[in-house]
Amino acid sequence: MSRKLALLVVVFALVVGAVGTIVPAQAQAVKVGLSFSDFATERWKNEEILMTALLEEKGYEVISQEANHDVLMQNNQIDNMVTQGVAAIIVVAEDGDAITTAVDAAAAEGVLVLAYDRLIKTTSIAAYVSFNNVEVGRQQALGVMTALDIEGGEWTAENPARVVKLGGSPTDNNAILFRQGQDEILDPYVEQGIIEIVADQWVDNWDAVNALNIMENILTAIDNGLDAVVASNDGTALGALEALKAQDLAGIVPISGQDATADGCNSIVKGELTVSILKDIRNLTPLAVDLVDALLQGEDAGLVEYTLAELTNDDSLEGSVQAYFLPVEQVNADNVYDLVVVSGFQSYDDVYRDIPEEDRPPVPEAAE
Repeated sequence: MSRKLALLVVVFALVVGAVGTIVPAQAQAVKVGLSFSDFATERWKNEEILMTALLEEKGYEVISQEANHDVLMQNNQIDNMVTQGVAAIIVVAEDGDAITTAVDAAAAEGVLVLAYDRLIKTTSIAAYVSFNNVEVGRQQALGVMTALDIEGGEWTAENPARVVKLGGSPTDNNAILFRQGQDEILDPYVEQGIIEIVADQWVDNWDAVNALNIMENILTAIDNGLDAVVASNDGTALGALEALKAQDLAGIVPISGQDATADGCNSIVKGELTVSILKDIRNLTPLAVDLVDALLQGEDAGLVEYTLAELTNDDSLEGSVQAYFLPVEQVNADNVYDLVVVSGFQSYDDVYRDIPEEDRPPVPEAAE
């Protein structure tokens, strides 16, 4: 027997079990991709960390990338994930239209694509999970209208409340749905003549600096003649608030946000931001992970079918997708402590940053 053959025999013997069977090699983990539009938005990095941990707990290998608001980069990253052999990709889309190129190609290769929080406008997606985004808009507008006491009699056709609508990124379908909900509340008052929309702008990339510049220009154009702002998330609202502060209007002009961010909630307790919307990612992220797992296992995921037309408010779109939506809650000065801090969604120290000790509520037991 040659020395080489003898070595092979020894190696073979080492991998044979006690009952004479060969010990199988460890199965290779199934790969799941995570594609995020950006990490500039506070929530996305937090969700990426949680999503990765939950997927790894289930035994998946995770490939995660962030596109820094670059549509072409995100398409290329998704293509690359397919090349690396992912079985599924969870996508936070920068542009729900432009990303369909990569998503359709991935689906054609048998990859399951889950649209996470932002709709991807193609029937190629396996599922779409988000919150009730129309209700987000309703609650934003309701919070601002309540702060204005719109039904209190002060506002009339002769003395209408002057309102600015500050939308999100026009490439994000959620921004369209937020606006739909906002307008459901605002339009009846516009028709009655008791509110006047003095400006209506959209904020590219949900960027706070863009929102600041837009609000500065609006205030200049209307000579600070402003009574309320319906803004679509905390980032844009806080940007707009910088412009309001410069004109001594912060805390006087009601303004809405969204996401119940640490900075947004801190602004609420300071009496600046009027209302934010809690979309509890602690529920959405596990839902997305469980859904991907169920789809990969061929199990029933409990989804409901919606048409693309109703999800986008665009009747020209055909086809339908499977989706699941979670509820949302309005956050304001009256409930921010219980809803956000006591629940552990944001930390006590972050929310009450720069608030004097004597003006703070007690530290929740869980935060001590």
